[in-house]
Amino acid sequence: MLNVLLDECLRQVNAPHEKMRALACELLNDWDTFWVVLDHPELPLTNNEAERTLRHWVIARRIGMETRTAQGTRAFAHLASIIETCRQRAVSPWPSLAEVIRQRHQGLQAPPLPSPAI
Repeated sequence: MLNVLLDECLRQVNAPHEKMRALACELLNDWDTFWVVLDHPELPLTNNEAERTLRHWVIARRIGMETRTAQGTRAFAHLASIIETCRQRAVSPWPSLAEVIRQRHQGLQAPPLPSPAI
């Protein structure tokens, strides 16, 4: 079945219809990522959980009138990622963030995120 789909995508790369060409190219560009779940059944089939987790961060960013610079956007994304990762691991993000700031002020690499609470 996958070989049939792959063969059809390869045939449609030069299709006269622009949208068909674009779809075929998009599928071929990400082909390996679509099927990784077959080799790793522990992975979720969708990214819905991640999108739901980040939804309130997107809303907060919009309410806050976005960020003004690329650096601000990166900082916001990093903070959101750290806070959500800590939340999912059932640990407080604030000591971790304080340690990151302390070590970066000393010119050291940021420490790894804390392990999940037991």
